[in-house]
Amino acid sequence: MELLYFILGLCPILWLIFALTVLKMPTYKAALGSLIVAGVLAFIVWQLPAMEVLTAALEGILMAIWPIVVVIIAAVFTYNLSLRTGGIDVIKQMITSVSNDKRILVLLIAWCFGGFMEGMAGFGTAIAIPAGMLLTLGFDPIFSCLVCLIANGAPTPFGSIGIPTVTLANLVGLENTQLSFITSLQLAPFMLVIPFLIVMVTGKGPKALKGVTGITLATGISFVIPQLAVSYFVGAELAVVVGSVCSLLVTVLLASKKKTDPAYEMKVEKHSINAKDALKSCSPFIFIFIFLLSTSKLIAPVNDFLAQFASTIYVYSGENPNAMTFTWINTAGVWIFLSAILGGLIQKASFNDFKEVFIATLKQMKETIITMLCVLGCAKIMGYAGMIASIATFAIAVTGSFYPFVAPCLGCLGTFVTGSGTSSGVLFGAVQQNAAVSLNADPYWIVALNSLGVAAGKMLSPQSIAIALSSVDQKGKDSILLSKILPYGLGFLIAMALIAYIGLQLFY
Repeated sequence: MELLYFILGLCPILWLIFALTVLKMPTYKAALGSLIVAGVLAFIVWQLPAMEVLTAALEGILMAIWPIVVVIIAAVFTYNLSLRTGGIDVIKQMITSVSNDKRILVLLIAWCFGGFMEGMAGFGTAIAIPAGMLLTLGFDPIFSCLVCLIANGAPTPFGSIGIPTVTLANLVGLENTQLSFITSLQLAPFMLVIPFLIVMVTGKGPKALKGVTGITLATGISFVIPQLAVSYFVGAELAVVVGSVCSLLVTVLLASKKKTDPAYEMKVEKHSINAKDALKSCSPFIFIFIFLLSTSKLIAPVNDFLAQFASTIYVYSGENPNAMTFTWINTAGVWIFLSAILGGLIQKASFNDFKEVFIATLKQMKETIITMLCVLGCAKIMGYAGMIASIATFAIAVTGSFYPFVAPCLGCLGTFVTGSGTSSGVLFGAVQQNAAVSLNADPYWIVALNSLGVAAGKMLSPQSIAIALSSVDQKGKDSILLSKILPYGLGFLIAMALIAYIGLQLFY
């Protein structure tokens, strides 16, 4: 009977995979199908009353709207406005002034700048903005999406000032810094490998590493070591922000001393840029850094003051509903919008610029918004009905002492379904901790494995794919991008399962 519930519980996810890969549906239509499948199964098989199915879906939809949809729209609006004002062109010139080697440019934009955006804002910004920048430099749109998806996975557990890891630590009652350090330790091998992968994707094979192996290695090491140090001494909040900035500085320093290989030369015009123009063009992103950092929990008085501007409601009509807290001011989307407006004013944007770019952004993102609403609604139905619990219970019962092989898969599954590392931790964090108790294993190692799996799930998530394609105006090519990213995501997941089990045996 448990096997039947396990299979039925997977049906919304299996439908999503089937619809995207076989039927080649657009993501928003496939996600709507998953929402319907989850609702029907919850009502018929798990006997969740119709009103509870509806309110569970509504809770997911509201969670998607605030803050996720708001953050994504704000991020893409920021990028589009900077594109309208010419700010992105100046940033592009600043980056290309370092090097016009395609491999270096991809490292700087997808890995370094993308890591910074993930650490500061998260929620897809680190995919949308760097992919758009690569497109404007002249890279192929699908390639731009692919390298940004590969680069974005590993930093995700520390996205948006560490929200996924902090939330997970609070949920299961573990100490922030220790959980952050173990998560960073598990992710370290992948963060060293990813720069090599994106260079090889850029040059279509290992031969692309010739002449840039040292820089590529330094790019990874200069990200990993600061992240480990910050995780250990401070916690999750600034781990990826500091790591990405250090990686950017090291990469710029090394790349500026290297001649470009003609085989990988990007034909771009070079311009001299003064400090004033550089600050103007970067102003939206500088404001994002200032606002998100100054209102984070690291600045407790400000954070505590702003926390009062919030509303808590209960949407789900069944037993044990989750309290939904809507933070009206101190949320990433609000600060990113404010940063875009202030940056736009500094860059001399007119009222019509703001209006036209905002309307265009909404049109650009409408299918992505539908995808997010459906996926989060589906996830909430699965959670309240017990479908997620059925999947996890069966996995623990079947695997026994080999459960660590499965632990990253659950984290991957949660992120694949919801598109969110935070949501994955909420779905499976308690399951991972209970498994650690059952196995008499170290809870920090097992719980951190959920975040490890998040890194693979983020690459493969329909939300991530939809966001990437929307940012380069390639909607409807979901199946093409999925077929390209799938080998990397599955390869990472297999390696993660091995690290999960072997690491536990060696160190615990």
